[in-house]
Amino acid sequence: MSAKNDFWEDQDKAREILQKKTKLTNKLDNWRKFNKEIIDIDILWNIAFQEKEENVLQDLACDMDALTSSVCQEEIKMMLSSEQDPMNAIISIHAGAGGTEAQDWAEILLRMYLRWAEKKGFTTKIIDYLPGDEAGIKSVSCTVEGEYAYGYAKAEIGIHRLVRISPFDANSRRHTSFASVFVYPEVDDEIKIEINEDDLRIDTFRAGGKGGQHVNKTDSAVRITHLPSGIVVQCQNERSQHKNKAMAMKYLKSRLYEKELQQKNDEKNEVNKLKKDIAWGSQIRSYVLHPYKLVKDHRTNLENGNANKVLDGDIDEFIQAYLMNSTSRSLPQDHLK
Repeated sequence: MSAKNDFWEDQDKAREILQKKTKLTNKLDNWRKFNKEIIDIDILWNIAFQEKEENVLQDLACDMDALTSSVCQEEIKMMLSSEQDPMNAIISIHAGAGGTEAQDWAEILLRMYLRWAEKKGFTTKIIDYLPGDEAGIKSVSCTVEGEYAYGYAKAEIGIHRLVRISPFDANSRRHTSFASVFVYPEVDDEIKIEINEDDLRIDTFRAGGKGGQHVNKTDSAVRITHLPSGIVVQCQNERSQHKNKAMAMKYLKSRLYEKELQQKNDEKNEVNKLKKDIAWGSQIRSYVLHPYKLVKDHRTNLENGNANKVLDGDIDEFIQAYLMNSTSRSLPQDHLK
């Protein structure tokens, strides 16, 4: 298409085609690079094996591990093939059963996702923040901007359970807390979501929080209720009411877009099953800090004994296991054989 004589007559379309071409070229270059590395390692391995060069064999083993990791990352990207996967994401966390304990747990989860996003090179921005009564947060929403942010983050949808010795219990008893995580694809300007102004109720209020960016002295925070669906969104991060309203509208469009996708695609029913009561028996992952340390994903049975590392944002292995598991379930049984 880019070789046609009239290619640049429609410059917007031409740029879109070139962007797609660049992405495809990069993918092909990656796989060509992988193939070349495999051939090089194979040749060098045979030579080193015959010459009994142990140091070279060890170096080649390290190179093979690095290559395997790179191929795995590329395979994960190939699994993110839906229209929404490349989009930015909106992560929403809500404290569940457990009072102050659960609110503190919700804040720990927020930190985990912010650290994860930072390690992935994603950009985050808190758009709504409702502090807890004594500690932590009741609810929070943030945007995550980056390549395939939604595709990765959607693996975190569900109920997260924490077991630990409570720092808020004078008797140092063990407590169980719950928090829910919802993830929505952030709708860009290219996706048209029709919203009737008459279907909206817009309220303004004074932002609250622990200070700094979360506090305003004017009624700049905005809450929008979409009456037909009952969806409520709010934004209080920006200083001006106008910017908060614009961000809240973007959040609302994302929620409505996801709702529409659920209605059109039966596969989204699996996501709906995860949106259960934030309490016992419905968790997708458990984080146990006492009497032992273990993080277990109940969908894939993947376990990690380094709970502190996971809570510091190292959750890629859980995301990858979920994506691999979801892909294998969607393949025809004869293909798996």
